[in-house]
Amino acid sequence: MTGHIKILNDPVELVPLLITFNNAEYKKIYDLLNKAWMTEEDLAEYVGKSTVAECLAILKKGNLIEEQWRMPKPGEKPTKEYRATYSKFRASFQCSMGDIGDLLHIAISNDESLRSIVDAVQQEIMTGTTSIGDISRKYGVSPIFIRGLAKRIPGLDVRGQGMVLLDRTQ
Repeated sequence: MTGHIKILNDPVELVPLLITFNNAEYKKIYDLLNKAWMTEEDLAEYVGKSTVAECLAILKKGNLIEEQWRMPKPGEKPTKEYRATYSKFRASFQCSMGDIGDLLHIAISNDESLRSIVDAVQQEIMTGTTSIGDISRKYGVSPIFIRGLAKRIPGLDVRGQGMVLLDRTQ
């Protein structure tokens, strides 16, 4: 088990944590990674392969895991192995109740209206509008809401004050 403390200075950083611990299989993966280095194949023995890939993507976006190459046996290919980076948690931020409500909704909701906003935001980015401020004004939501969506959706990320579409192979 690692002894590192995850210090949150931005409420948006709660989204990957809430997604991870709101899903029993994701939580199981995190618990396993908190005990030892494991490959995707090792984790797939406990939960489905597609679940492992989804969970690792969320954990990577939240900087909750570290990775390294496992030395292979002669004649085999090297594989990546993962381990949880943090075993403790501390929050040091302040935000409005509206913002925390939005972030909680984004993290734990299966609301179909979120999907339509995500699709619209992805379309905006593909047409060249990448500014978080411009996108939030256009859809009548807060910038924190847009940043929270980026933490939830594997294909989106925040870079500075802008949004980017990620390569799906990452």
